[in-house]
Amino acid sequence: MISFSEKVFAAMKRIPKGKVSTYREIAKFIGKPNAFRAVGNTCNKNPNAPRVPCHRVVKSDGRVGGYAFGEKKKILLLQNEGIKVKKGRILNFEDCLLKTSEGR
Repeated sequence: MISFSEKVFAAMKRIPKGKVSTYREIAKFIGKPNAFRAVGNTCNKNPNAPRVPCHRVVKSDGRVGGYAFGEKKKILLLQNEGIKVKKGRILNFEDCLLKTSEGR
C-alpha cells in the first residue's frame, strides 16, 4: 500500500515548471480533500527537495506559503521557473495554477 507521503510526493512530481498547485488541490488529487494541512506538513518534510518540487505547492489565495529552506528560497526557485512573485504572492495566480482535474 502506498503511504500518504508517497502519494503527496507523486502528486508534486506532476506539477510542471512554470505552474503551481495548492495544498488543497494536492489533497483533492490524492483523494483526501480535507487533508490540506497534512499535505503542507508532508511538503515541509520532503527529503528530496527541490527534485520533488514542493516549492511549486502554494496557498489557495496565491501566497507562496512556507518552505523548509525559507520563503526567500521558495520565491527564488519559483522565479527561476518563470513564476512572477510580488510581496509573497504569485502574480497571475489563476494562469499559473494547475488544478487537480488538469493534473490527471
